[in-house]
Amino acid sequence: MSSFVIVGAGECGARAAFALRERGFDGAVTLVGTEPLLPYERPPLSKDAIVAGAQPTFVADAARFEAERIQIITGVSVIAIDRNGRNVALSNGSRLPYDKLLLATGASARELPAAPYSHGRIRVLRSYGDASAIRPHMAEGNHIAIIGGGFIGLELAASARKLGAGVTLLEGLPRVLTRAVPAEIAEVVCNRHRGAGVDLLLGIKIAAIDERPSDVRISLEDGRVIAANLVVVGVGSIPNVALADAAGLVIDNGIAVDQHLQTSDPDIFAAGDCCSFPIRHYGGRRIRLESWRNAHEQGALAAANMMGAQETSAAVPWFWSDQYDLTLQIAGLAEGAVTTVRRDLSTEAFILFHLGADGRLLAASGIGPGNAIARDIRLAEMLIAAGRHPDPAALAAPQIKLKQLLAA
Repeated sequence: MSSFVIVGAGECGARAAFALRERGFDGAVTLVGTEPLLPYERPPLSKDAIVAGAQPTFVADAARFEAERIQIITGVSVIAIDRNGRNVALSNGSRLPYDKLLLATGASARELPAAPYSHGRIRVLRSYGDASAIRPHMAEGNHIAIIGGGFIGLELAASARKLGAGVTLLEGLPRVLTRAVPAEIAEVVCNRHRGAGVDLLLGIKIAAIDERPSDVRISLEDGRVIAANLVVVGVGSIPNVALADAAGLVIDNGIAVDQHLQTSDPDIFAAGDCCSFPIRHYGGRRIRLESWRNAHEQGALAAANMMGAQETSAAVPWFWSDQYDLTLQIAGLAEGAVTTVRRDLSTEAFILFHLGADGRLLAASGIGPGNAIARDIRLAEMLIAAGRHPDPAALAAPQIKLKQLLAA
């Protein structure tokens, strides 16, 4: 009987395990995770898990894993891969043989090397345990400092304000979301945060961080000192590649995989936040994506190809972020765009379409309250997938439905 082992019990790994059963795989499926919890979804950690103190949103309960004959081992790490012997060594001293191996090891929060991390008042947010440690500090009368103006930092700032805590957000670059969204959308995000009482300090440099038992003091190079009950560092992430690297697999901004999610070892696959892969819609350029949808889709794709399907992904990258009453969505990759067209859906919602030199739609970025932009972003995603060259004037005109452009 064949044995498939999945390293990493997050959204991606769990999805792969269930997809194997859905596709009829009848061999042994073992899912190994370092956390003591069953697989859970991470997007709520900066939102519901903080604001409401909610329990994790589990991918499935223990009964479903048992019903699907998926052995799940939690609270244990895989410490080595023996490619010749085709087995993995676990931190509890045991070994698991495999016929096919999937690495869904995710990514880790990047830490500030200068931060002391000695009294528990400097945190990162990557796990449910992290969220549980941060939540008690987000009370009225407390002050939270967030280092990093990316999605995690901004979502956490919105959650902290909902709970009544004061918030100072520090970003070293001139604006927030520099690598993720256009300046026009970043400006809307900044205005919303400032309107909610967040003190945004942009283009600053930190000189020192002093963590004490009672608080943290952040000294800036301009002489200012920020005092906070808690500091949360949100300055990006690092793909977890140590296991793959030690096994001699090719590493390239993550575990390098081909269009089938196969690594340099034909019996080992990688998926989700930990891997970089060639993306079809952008000339095969190698990228690494950290998003819920990518983890979900690649988990299913990896399962299919572990069974020999040789399928490739036709998905367009898609991201979203909820902050206060605003939803921000991005479809595609805007790198290489030379023209941007704005489509105003209302006084509060708009979409920016990013076109390449040949007129092909490369990406769409939108922001608005609630679901104001959701339908048009979904249609833009379909236009990108179809490789369309839409008329810029039509994109700018809200009375012309994007569905018409897709059908043309």
